[in-house]
Amino acid sequence: MQIDREAPVGVFDSGVGGLTVAREIMRNLPAEKIVYFGDTARVPYGNKSKETIIRYSRQIVHFLKEQRVKAIVVACNTASAFALDTIEKELDIPIVGVIEAGARVAAQETRNKRIGVIGTEGTIGSGIHREYLKQQDPEITVFGKACPLLVSLVEEGWLKDPVTDEVLRRYLAELQEQQIDTLILGCTHYPLLRSAIRRILGDEVRLVNPAYETALELRKVLEENGLLDLGSENEEFPYRFYVSDLAEKFQHFANSILPYDVKMTKKIDIEKY
Repeated sequence: MQIDREAPVGVFDSGVGGLTVAREIMRNLPAEKIVYFGDTARVPYGNKSKETIIRYSRQIVHFLKEQRVKAIVVACNTASAFALDTIEKELDIPIVGVIEAGARVAAQETRNKRIGVIGTEGTIGSGIHREYLKQQDPEITVFGKACPLLVSLVEEGWLKDPVTDEVLRRYLAELQEQQIDTLILGCTHYPLLRSAIRRILGDEVRLVNPAYETALELRKVLEENGLLDLGSENEEFPYRFYVSDLAEKFQHFANSILPYDVKMTKKIDIEKY
């Protein structure tokens, strides 16, 4: 099957968190066009069953395929943990998740082989980071910590708020006791809290941002498949945004974190797919 290298890349998430991945793709692959879907009607994914997440992911992939995307980025840790393997077998285009690239970098960076992972209850409960990290180095010890309150705080825009700092302090205390030297930000919302996490943990703990690592992984996958867009950044609307609910709220949040002015976000009925 011939895939058009000038076609857009599909990026999807349970809501707005995946915008941190879209942001890194915009920065690191500026010629690429993006179709983004945020499942804002059914967020969060972190407390849903594997079967439900696979069903949601299939619907979204169906929608993105209709948009003629050349590759898909699952910009959601929970969907990467629960649905990526299943969807990959059903697809004829490349697909990239957000967990593997971050785990690989963490394994390279750690010095004392004690790595922390923060994420949703679904992601931490799946044990997928532990699995990937142990594949890289069986001697690594992984400490997972579910941080269910952080997504709401980020979406509320409380990025530099004493309440958020206090919640982070409580969540991270357990990992500090374990003397981790590397921390994977295992939810796409968390890079937006990076400076607060850095303040609490100090400079000696290396923070791994899977959003950045995923953009680099995407470049590699596109190059290997001859799909990297070699064009210039001259298209008027290179980025399209779709959501399943609350388009205006999504657009406001997107404009607060993206290096690009989001002019339009369209609401679609994802249950049709």
